[in-house]
Amino acid sequence: MLRSYLPAIVFLILGGGVGAAFAVLNSYIGPRRATRAKQDPYECGLPSEIRRGMRFGISFYLIAMLFLLFDVEVIFLYPIAVELRAYGSYALIEAVVFILLLLAAFIYVWRRGALQWR
Repeated sequence: MLRSYLPAIVFLILGGGVGAAFAVLNSYIGPRRATRAKQDPYECGLPSEIRRGMRFGISFYLIAMLFLLFDVEVIFLYPIAVELRAYGSYALIEAVVFILLLLAAFIYVWRRGALQWR
């Protein structure tokens, strides 16, 4: 049994060892000159206009949570799509009901105005 897991264990040990070695070497060899340009936030090739004290509105978090909710629930359709023949028509009906419930929830959230960026 252990013989079948041996390549994966060796791969994890070697990967962790190489990652740790690079981190230790970087802390000893790497330069430590902190400049203002290095301390500024940087994103997508342009300097960021967001400063450390800026707070995001609640709509940002609401849209992010709704995205995660609908995104994660769609993952549950993957096993049915892969093995639809094995599950039969019952799984297809359940998947359609699940999609209709997701659609109803999405329409409710949309009509309530939760997706409007304010």
